[in-house]
Amino acid sequence: MMQNNKYEQFKGQPRLPKLAIPKRYDFLLKPDLIDCKFTGAVEITVDIKSETKILVLNAAELVLHHDSFVELLEEDEVVVFEFDETLPLNEGTLGIGFDGTLNDNMKGFYRSTYEINGEKKNMAVTQFEPANARKCFPCWDDPAAKATFKVSLIVPSGLVAICQSLMKSRMLVFQESPVMSTYLVAVVVGVFDYIEAHTTDGIKVRVYCQVGKRNQGNFALDVAVKCLDLFRLYFKSPYALPKLDMISIPDFQAEAMENYGLVAYRETVLLYDDQHSSAANKQQMSYWAADCLFPEWNIWTQFADHSNEGLRLDGLAASHPIEVEIKHLSETFEIFDAISYKKRSLASYIEEYAWSNTKTEDLWLSLEKGSGEPVNMLMKSWTNQMGYPVIFVQLKDHKLEFDQSQFYKAELVGKVNGLFLSGEYDDKLQVRLRYAIEASALSATDRFGILDDFYALSMASKQSLSSLLSLMSAYRKELDYTVFLHLITISYKVARITSDATPELSTYVKQFFINLFHNTAEKLGWDQQQGESHLDEMLRGEVLTALVIFGHAPTRREALRRFHAYVDDRNTPLLSPNTRKAAYVAVMQTVTTSNRRGYDALLNIYRETDLSHEKTRILGSLASCPDPGIVLDVLNFMLSSEENWDHILQTYGPGFILTRYISCIVSQLSSPEKAAVVEEFFATRTKPCFVRALQQSLEWVDINANWVRSIGEEKSYEEAVKEMARKSY
Repeated sequence: MMQNNKYEQFKGQPRLPKLAIPKRYDFLLKPDLIDCKFTGAVEITVDIKSETKILVLNAAELVLHHDSFVELLEEDEVVVFEFDETLPLNEGTLGIGFDGTLNDNMKGFYRSTYEINGEKKNMAVTQFEPANARKCFPCWDDPAAKATFKVSLIVPSGLVAICQSLMKSRMLVFQESPVMSTYLVAVVVGVFDYIEAHTTDGIKVRVYCQVGKRNQGNFALDVAVKCLDLFRLYFKSPYALPKLDMISIPDFQAEAMENYGLVAYRETVLLYDDQHSSAANKQQMSYWAADCLFPEWNIWTQFADHSNEGLRLDGLAASHPIEVEIKHLSETFEIFDAISYKKRSLASYIEEYAWSNTKTEDLWLSLEKGSGEPVNMLMKSWTNQMGYPVIFVQLKDHKLEFDQSQFYKAELVGKVNGLFLSGEYDDKLQVRLRYAIEASALSATDRFGILDDFYALSMASKQSLSSLLSLMSAYRKELDYTVFLHLITISYKVARITSDATPELSTYVKQFFINLFHNTAEKLGWDQQQGESHLDEMLRGEVLTALVIFGHAPTRREALRRFHAYVDDRNTPLLSPNTRKAAYVAVMQTVTTSNRRGYDALLNIYRETDLSHEKTRILGSLASCPDPGIVLDVLNFMLSSEENWDHILQTYGPGFILTRYISCIVSQLSSPEKAAVVEEFFATRTKPCFVRALQQSLEWVDINANWVRSIGEEKSYEEAVKEMARKSY
């Protein structure tokens, strides 16, 4: 490989030069699951667009074999081929051999592990979104560079190989795919079981899983078949492939990946066990079609909370518009956040733009044409600008007066949900709103929005915490799942912040929340009741867990009683999947370095189960112990001694996990001193792939610190919280 300064022009560029366009890939892969390596070869049919002696592709972590290969720009993941003669302006074929390693980073072509009869096995999995196909084969790894793909695999006998298309021959040659982007190519090799069914128009649908778990795929298979039938009618367009495979992967970075014809999932998102999976697990698996298939789940009410995640980020100064100019590949990974996913719209303009690339305005113009409304003008401000407005509302002479400005959490916060606006209310309106909530005169969406307004205003130090707690007391009879879940979420945040602001009053804060939640817990009880709804099942676990966390002694005792029954008999009806989290948290709250029995019992359950939902529940409970020694032991259990920052960065970054790792830890802090420690730590460790996430997290620390300061200066807070803690709701 030669070093040549003339290739410097390709460094740091957001996209490859348009010297040629790929039309078709025909590639062969031969994975070795023992040594975790792979070899392969690809023939790319390209359309030469400019007179050139060079071609520039993407490749990363590969050893390439080609006579004209001259330069690999590793940092930019770009490879340059230079030819002796100018390439003619027509179609030609570029053939490249390559070798690679099945990595452990859950990106590109990687290794995942599973067990069969106690024996550990490897599987080979692809995860190419947003731009990781280049780690499997050299290509134009750009969503706009669409092509067809013909995949062939060489695997040992006894292994199952799955790709987008149906298998064309017994030699594991798959049918050529439709036109698509490189990030939608998918290959999985391993030992699997499956179940299958067919849609009404004959599309074969399969759920692949580990051997022994096929019955856990029944619910997903049923939903998938119904969804394909539903979408065919809704979009007035048939599903374009002869089959749809769905596969559960033990180690998978995202919750799911919509590879065309082969959708990959985490096990927790695809598999459902009637005995050990909760109602929340079931809903997560079918969220996007739930409104049509399960209208009783009230998904559109829950959407208020779902969309809130994006709006919480969009209220930060370090936010970004949905449409963002990408200056380098590494920046794409941190744009996959709640703003991009949850501040967006969907429309059926599929027929007009099928198999082609589009711009955002194409979607708005299609909507505009169908509705007769100025959609393009309205939506440009939604997708091209960051943030959203705050509306000031006051009552004067029986009339409402409105004023508007841009919303920033560090200055002012709130929302009137459903319109994605923020609202600040004067004192008269606050009194009337509390009365309307107590009288059940408002819809669930409005109750959610008002609660979130008060919470955000208090967080921004524009309204007292006493006012927020007073409003929360009006929700004492609340039974709607979405509203009550938000009530619990806010209570956790308030409890953390007040423990920093006024630690001497923490007991009163917790008692207020216990009083607020107790009636709902009494109505729901621990056991499923005849005729109760899916949402009641989900709420039961949330409210019981909250009472345990806040130290409600009777709930904690009952949780421990039921846990011991479960330890003795895994089939006992006393501890359902919906209430196990509450019991596990209660157990960890009793554990000390001198009394580890409950902790050891939980670890035994974790090690003996092969159910991902159960493992996740246990892992999410272990850090609930108040003993620092046990918490340190939990961290050692979850993270090996090697997992320092450099190891974490190498293993998980760039990608979803790394940015969430940073935001979940840093954004909980609430003092300038801790922010300074974080900034000092990252001063020499910052990478482009998480700069925005770090900025957003540090902004949250500032917001939290300001809130702590505001609560400490609130003169009436101590008297108010003590009074509310004494009340029985």
